[in-house]
Amino acid sequence: MKNLFFILLSVSIVLASAGQPSPTASKGGSNSYSFIDYQKTFPRPNEALEKKEDTLQKQFEAKKLQWPAKYLYIRSFKYDSQLEVWVKNDVKDQFQLFKTYKVCALAGSLGPKRMQGDYQVPEGFYYINEFNPRSNYYLSLGINYPNVSDKILSDSLKPGSEIYIHGSCVTVGCIPIRDEQIDELYILAAHAKDQGQDFIPVHIFPIRYNVEKSIKYLESLTKDDGELKKFSDRLEDAFDYFEKYKQLPVVLIGEKGEYIINEAAPKKIKAVAETKQPVKRIPVQHRERNVGTLADAVHQWPQYPGGGQAFMKYLESLGNEMTAYLPRGINKAFIQVEFIVDKDGVPVNFKVLKGLKEGEDFNDELISRLEKMGTWQPATLHEKPVAKKMIQTITVEAN
Repeated sequence: MKNLFFILLSVSIVLASAGQPSPTASKGGSNSYSFIDYQKTFPRPNEALEKKEDTLQKQFEAKKLQWPAKYLYIRSFKYDSQLEVWVKNDVKDQFQLFKTYKVCALAGSLGPKRMQGDYQVPEGFYYINEFNPRSNYYLSLGINYPNVSDKILSDSLKPGSEIYIHGSCVTVGCIPIRDEQIDELYILAAHAKDQGQDFIPVHIFPIRYNVEKSIKYLESLTKDDGELKKFSDRLEDAFDYFEKYKQLPVVLIGEKGEYIINEAAPKKIKAVAETKQPVKRIPVQHRERNVGTLADAVHQWPQYPGGGQAFMKYLESLGNEMTAYLPRGINKAFIQVEFIVDKDGVPVNFKVLKGLKEGEDFNDELISRLEKMGTWQPATLHEKPVAKKMIQTITVEAN
């Protein structure tokens, strides 16, 4: 039999560099200093507990759930932009859905993360390995990327790291939710850890495998990519198992880094009919500049007129406008765009890094609209304006 590695319940948790103490019993015993007590020593978690703990308890009561939950399970769906929180209080019980949060931004596209700097959100089976009360994104929960599978299949020197579920609704490869949601999730996770759940599982899927439009979109991506299809099929096995039993599947890793879910048999390859017709297109001339030197590290990043929230609203509006240009049969797309904010604040040299296959007309229209976004406040280095490269993902979804 091939060598296999357990990765869910038989792994060693890595605590945050802040030196977090292991949870101790807060009831009985001489040592009553708990993980919750420790979190209260930080301003943001303490504020979140004071503001949200009573509300969460009432929400549990309304759903007839026992507060606080001893076991927490988190699963996220990239294409569907959702993050689910499941809870239970006995290991033999089935998980019950407590809440679903909207993932409010996405970097990269569907498919696993395989190297540092690819802006991909990982896909696979992870657990929370860090509570960060001083996050640059309000609060954050780290996940143990790269796991054993990632270390085998990803770039051996620079697989990437520091993947978080966090607030502030911005991302370069993490899972962002809003501040008023991450404080809830942080509290729930802290209580679960306080009661002894060192391994809080986080499963990240490309799609919801029971939503037709999501399935069709994934099929369009994997029809010419056998490796991505095999990878996705294994994730689907885990999704199906949980949907059926509301218990975590047993996840193993083969010697080649492949996931093995409850020894599920490989799925049969489905034939997908080719429906797209060739489209004639006229090349569009876009705004290009010879920018020269680009700053790598800066003291102040470029600022969109009106700030970060205004930029998010602009991207949301642009995504809505671009739905009219989606190719037939495609209802949702994640488009990753690179551009440069020059030292005079003018955005130039737009390029689509990841997007729709055979989507040249769509890309041209998107870039034409982006070029009209207005002048930014340029990045600064040593109090002087400099040119800075930006990468942003735009979600385009038809209602």
